[in-house]
Amino acid sequence: MTKIAFIFPGQGSQTVGMGQQLIDTDSRSKEFYDQADQLLNMELSKLMLEGPQEELTLTFHAQPALLTTGAMISQRLMDHGITPAFTAGHSLGEYTALVASKVLSFEDACVAVHKRGLYMNDAVPAGQGAMSAVLGLDAQALQQVTDEVTKDLDEVVQLANLNCPGQIVISGTAKAVEVAGVKAKEAGARRVLPLVVSGPFHSELMRPAASRLEEMLSAIPKKNAEIPVIANVTAQPVVDADTIQQLLVEQLYSPVRWEETVRELIASGVDTFIECGPGKVLSGLVKKVDRQLTTFCVYDEETMQAVIDASKEWN
Repeated sequence: MTKIAFIFPGQGSQTVGMGQQLIDTDSRSKEFYDQADQLLNMELSKLMLEGPQEELTLTFHAQPALLTTGAMISQRLMDHGITPAFTAGHSLGEYTALVASKVLSFEDACVAVHKRGLYMNDAVPAGQGAMSAVLGLDAQALQQVTDEVTKDLDEVVQLANLNCPGQIVISGTAKAVEVAGVKAKEAGARRVLPLVVSGPFHSELMRPAASRLEEMLSAIPKKNAEIPVIANVTAQPVVDADTIQQLLVEQLYSPVRWEETVRELIASGVDTFIECGPGKVLSGLVKKVDRQLTTFCVYDEETMQAVIDASKEWN
């Protein structure tokens, strides 16, 4: 029997035109975009569909944009009877997973991630922090590099996303990330790629945002998960609403354990991963953990139909 996980991308996957085809062909899908505009009192959908990309990439725009698209896609899949056994999301994507698992309403989550983006931007204004993907160096060796740079410069840089074998993202001040990138190459990394993000996410620099986030999340109604969610911080399934809230706060300054998340889902019997949202980043990471797994990316009518068609063979 096919066992499914819905997975939801985080920042970096946003792209101008995201969800265009799906909302053009389905009125219920379009409601998500219209609702986001109303909830945030801004033309978010216009930014998503027309850009400019630089504006869309700002964290307080990218977060509600990705959540809106992911929630719209997962709802449409569930309307077709495709129900996951688990949900998981990468960083911001964890909030979209919580919408799919009925922990948060779409309305509350959309407003929450917009505020989360503002808090993160306030903690470290755009340009002062940075993130880079380091390829071809294991976590232990990279940890030594970041510890050394942090000590030498007295500036923060740390492991932020443990994505898959041979791909780890570091985060911190712009200078510390740059220096750590050079030293990572000296230590044997194949490549170091600066990421197009507007802040040093999942680093200690986000702690000021975490206290504001905790206060905001405390005021939002939450239910226990109807579908277990794999938490970024622990890479373990969680259902309890209070535990989920605490983990969301810790998530801001803790590493995203994505490789462990995928391995936990495999251990739980998941063999089919459906990425709900623009791009194919998470599906690529899943395949790097285990090439035998089945992955689908849903971002337009063709990819939506491919999953619907395939689901007819699932028991």
